Amino acid sequence: MAAPSGVGAWRLWAGLVPVLLLFATAEEGPSTAEFDVRPGGMVHSFSRSLGEYTCTFTYASQGGTNEQWQMSIGVSEDNKLFSCSVWRPQGKSYLFFTQFKAEVKGAKIEYGMAYSQAATGGQSDVPLKAEEFEITETTVAHKEGKFRSELSKLMIVAKTPHDEL
Repeated sequence: MAAPSGVGAWRLWAGLVPVLLLFATAEEGPSTAEFDVRPGGMVHSFSRSLGEYTCTFTYASQGGTNEQWQMSIGVSEDNKLFSCSVWRPQGKSYLFFTQFKAEVKGAKIEYGMAYSQAATGGQSDVPLKAEEFEITETTVAHKEGKFRSELSKLMIVAKTPHDEL
């Protein structure tokens, strides 16, 4: 699965994710959790689950000190879409990421995007170049040798296996 082509397509999806999170009404409801992204070169992971769906952010970074990041997860009202966003609320991360992967369990990715800068204070999201990351059915991850080590936000919208009766 590839990221949508054209500026209009990714803006449409970028606008859809917050709406999905706002109107989600799963049993446990949407949630946002804070966590520290820690430099030092070690591989770290942070996971959140909502019902039968899980989002896991795995990374390694260097430089600086801990940064406060957030993960939001939610399920659409009709239970057909699971969304996961991971980002640095201050916008741009100053850490040097050596790797990253966001993985969903229980759903298949319909849309995924990675950004070198998250929107804050009138600034827009700055997406990574397509050659810097790859999207599979369950992951959005860096491409070895192509990723330029800048990451501030990841977004995933995944289709759930929910069937109507």
